[in-house]
Amino acid sequence: MAVDSSFFHRIIDALPEVTRGHGSDYDSYSVRGKRFGYYWPRTQTVGLKQLLHEQQALVAERPDVFEVQFTAGSFGWVVVHLAGIDGDELGELVYEAWRLSAPDDLIAVQPEPPTLTGRV
Repeated sequence: MAVDSSFFHRIIDALPEVTRGHGSDYDSYSVRGKRFGYYWPRTQTVGLKQLLHEQQALVAERPDVFEVQFTAGSFGWVVVHLAGIDGDELGELVYEAWRLSAPDDLIAVQPEPPTLTGRV
């Protein structure tokens, strides 16, 4: 089942110490000054930080849902089309992006992806 931007934002809101930035075409998300995600309302896509091998695997497995955004060192940012992903998978990907940027003390507070109940 596809998700929408409100579900994506519920995931973001469930993570500790997320700071939002607003650009003219997108919103950005950081934890303690380290960027981990973007949201583009016009295209209903999000960009998420992942490990390079995870970026490559996601894009190879489902190029209709995932596309390469860019790479930086050992990180491969991936664009996710919200219409093609379910809530559980999106929650795991957002959490992983957050975890790759969060310091250890915050990861200890949130050691697993947030559990969201209710309708997607």
